[in-house]
Amino acid sequence: MDYSEENIRDILELREWISEEIEKREREIDRFQQNLRILDSLVKQSSFSKASSLASSNKQNIQSNQQTSSVIPIKTPDSKILANAHVTPDELVIIPLENIMLDVETHPFKSFFLGRIVGGMESQDRLDVQNGKIPQNAAISCLVNKDGNRIKEILIKNYRQKERVTEIINTVTWSFSRMIENSQK
Repeated sequence: MDYSEENIRDILELREWISEEIEKREREIDRFQQNLRILDSLVKQSSFSKASSLASSNKQNIQSNQQTSSVIPIKTPDSKILANAHVTPDELVIIPLENIMLDVETHPFKSFFLGRIVGGMESQDRLDVQNGKIPQNAAISCLVNKDGNRIKEILIKNYRQKERVTEIINTVTWSFSRMIENSQK
């Protein structure tokens, strides 16, 4: 069966669209899994029930979160909380407070935080993957979940080094503070 050039182009476009949809769904699944881990962490922090009384499927998640997760508030210089950073051994999730409006287009979020800081870490990891120092699935990745332009959460996987968490939290604190200043001008 011979296909015209237009048919082949349509087939390739369909293939690309399907691949993009699969990637999108995988990111959504990752976000749902992270949200479940965050909820488990919150339940563990506020629960008065013994772990043995919880369903066995959630028991392991809660016990591991008790040992490995922490929540770090992200504050302005005048101690106003802007967001919370949920840190596990594999992920860092930054969730702005509900009443804090942070627009992804407000400077310096994209240029400094995503471009220079996270982008620099991604570049280093790409080199480490190419040089065989780390496997592809261990490279840092960053996903910004938005509602329109509003930042809902920043999910950073495979940070691998405690120093990176410190750098990310310090720079996101500075970036968020500057974004609020810039949005009020």
